[in-house]
Amino acid sequence: VSQSHVTDTLQNAIKTGRIGHAYLFSGPRGVGKTTVARILAKALNCEHGPAEEPCNVCPVCVSIQSGASMDIQELDGASNNSVEDVRNLIASVGYHASECRFKMYIIDEVHMLSTAAFNALLKTLEEPPAGVIFVLATTEPHKIPVTILSRCQRFDFHRLSVHDIAGKLRRIAEADGISIDDASLMLIAVRAGGAMRDGESILEQVKSSRGSSITVSEMSELLGMADRETFFSLMERCHDHDMRGALELF
Repeated sequence: VSQSHVTDTLQNAIKTGRIGHAYLFSGPRGVGKTTVARILAKALNCEHGPAEEPCNVCPVCVSIQSGASMDIQELDGASNNSVEDVRNLIASVGYHASECRFKMYIIDEVHMLSTAAFNALLKTLEEPPAGVIFVLATTEPHKIPVTILSRCQRFDFHRLSVHDIAGKLRRIAEADGISIDDASLMLIAVRAGGAMRDGESILEQVKSSRGSSITVSEMSELLGMADRETFFSLMERCHDHDMRGALELF
């Protein structure tokens, strides 16, 4: 959602066959870095591809989508940050893919790797085996050594707009049979703070506590937010120097 500057470039790379061997996806949390990495894995390995749009129904796409593919490995840099963890990864890089065209290693929060781990990874990034792609995802690119950065194609993800988040939440609500008005969706989108994942989490929380029919008053109560009518009423009383009325409303 709302990362066309990244997805368009990757689609053109697939179309022209100019696939990089290492990518760095940087940006705030919850804006789609790991999701784009998974979609890229499907697009490159789809039985009908490499394709700009994966079919999502062939066995390879389904395997990647479910996380069952042995050729697409995801690692959490926060909990696998030692040099031994990276050496184990490098040891498996030399083996050919079992069912996919490309083996892909997606390392999330890569900035959490230790200095020794980065040094161990550097040589593999310099001269990776054919058919191996690294996708490094991080919220803090400034913590990654320049030697690593210089060997990656960098894509910067940005925060989503309120309208983009609300539009996506509307599609999710319709697919899940949730009755929710636009004002409630906008409240969620504002609270999400530019992160799609946060918006989805709030919608799930609201559905769990309020069921499949959600009103803006319930949403305001759940999020602890005053509705717009109350806000403007308060401002009007302040503007009219109505101190008693403003305090009573507050």
